[in-house]
Amino acid sequence: QVQLVESGGGLVQAGDSLRLSCAASGRTFSRYAWGWFRQAPGKEREFVAAISRSGGSTVYADSVEGRFTISRDNAKNTVYLQMNSLKPDDTADYYCAAANTDRAPAAVHEYDYWGQGTQVTVSS
Repeated sequence: QVQLVESGGGLVQAGDSLRLSCAASGRTFSRYAWGWFRQAPGKEREFVAAISRSGGSTVYADSVEGRFTISRDNAKNTVYLQMNSLKPDDTADYYCAAANTDRAPAAVHEYDYWGQGTQVTVSS
């Protein structure tokens, strides 16, 4: 069992930056690939970014490519999402998730564990 706790969300203005963190319990952090997803009110949960088990592969949604960066720190059992040049369309609850695979998957169903989410609101 892996428990995930996100933090770092908040209310910011368009153009600002935020860094989300996801702290994972247990000793198995390095075995998992990690992803970030988001869900806006009334919308489906959507993929944002993923990083492979080794950290050597990252994948991004087109909507965040070039603005967001996913990274992992195995020593701290933490995965990050650096979000720059934020836009009002980025407003959502952001979730981190763990997948028992060596890829960097983008599909919700490939993830085994999920955090409770952290809210990000970007005002115009």
